Amino acid sequence: MTRALTLFALGLAVVLATTACSRPSNPAAASVTPLLGTGHVSTSRADLERTIATMRERIANAPDDAPAAVTLADALLRQTRVSGNAGLASEAERVLLAVLTRDGDRYDARRMLAGTYLSQHRFADALREAERCRTVRADDAWVWGVIGDAHIERGEYNAAFDAFDRMAAITPTAAAYARVSYARELQGDLVGALQTMRMAAEATSAHDPESLAWHHAQLGQLHLEMEQLADARREFRAAAHAFPGHPFAQIGVARVAEAAGDIRTALDIVMAMLETSPTPGDLAYAGDLMTRLGQTDAAERHYRLAEAAWRTDAPEPSRLARFLATHGRRLDEAIAIGEKARIERNDIFTADALAWAYFQTGRIDRAKTMMALALRTGTRDRVIRAHAAVIAGTPERSVRLQPDQGTTPQVPQ
Repeated sequence: MTRALTLFALGLAVVLATTACSRPSNPAAASVTPLLGTGHVSTSRADLERTIATMRERIANAPDDAPAAVTLADALLRQTRVSGNAGLASEAERVLLAVLTRDGDRYDARRMLAGTYLSQHRFADALREAERCRTVRADDAWVWGVIGDAHIERGEYNAAFDAFDRMAAITPTAAAYARVSYARELQGDLVGALQTMRMAAEATSAHDPESLAWHHAQLGQLHLEMEQLADARREFRAAAHAFPGHPFAQIGVARVAEAAGDIRTALDIVMAMLETSPTPGDLAYAGDLMTRLGQTDAAERHYRLAEAAWRTDAPEPSRLARFLATHGRRLDEAIAIGEKARIERNDIFTADALAWAYFQTGRIDRAKTMMALALRTGTRDRVIRAHAAVIAGTPERSVRLQPDQGTTPQVPQ
């Protein structure tokens, strides 16, 4: 029995890959920023596995080998992104903390620890460590990237955009371009986001195929958002060519198939992914596709697995609240979870989840207040805009949800 089928049989939640290393945690694909990286290790699938094995051996023989720990942590985070095994990020944290216990001033280990905390959705911890690094080296663009990422996830957009600008001004790298691209996307400038992400892809070394695949997948998603299916398909295929089997490439191809009306093919792709690297988002997406094919019982099973994962094995209150609100499940609980999540994650997607749940439970004034927060960056996100239109009294007939949240919500006609 495969790992995925074993999980299904036991009714257990699957492992969710982490923010910086997985399929998107927010509804917009670009919210998963590119890994900052060590810059000197090939990131092909075979080389990632080889690097992990080699660095583990070095650390076993010399636990205070800081360069090995940093290289291992980077490789583990990348492997997390392509495998869905969140336990690898925990290993990265352990090896870095072991180094810092012996040498608390080891800068390269501390900056990588900040990125590791970010990947674990520990945004306050990531910000604390990154700010500590900034006081040592304010000219380190890497650190400004982590600072911006943490602020983005916390919904502190002005601080995030300032950090990204600072990062790009210090060293205009692929990672900096990608973050500027996401900032533009959040502010509703999809054309500008596409142009800057193209710069990010062009600035990525061929020796970093995992990042190259990531950038092409983001380009594909932006084209998909702009309903440019041929261009989207081309970019997702480029991602798959750069790093065969990359989950962002696979889910992108499924999204293009869905957009073209081929729901069966989209579902086949997602089900194959669930066999090897299941995530709650993909479970929910499979449920949505099954619903569209009339497979309601199977869809409900996948919804329950996704919900269980977001509650337990891979707790993500913000994602869970959005899932419940979008699918009209236990709306009072969605509100309670979303309100609690906003204490630490006051981003536009959590605000949208709350606005939609408030609206569906008849709390219109609260829905309008929260929707104003969801729209505060100028986003053109189609789900948020559709919800906003309904709440304002001008419902749209349907809307396609973002990559990790499924298909059409139940919108009053």
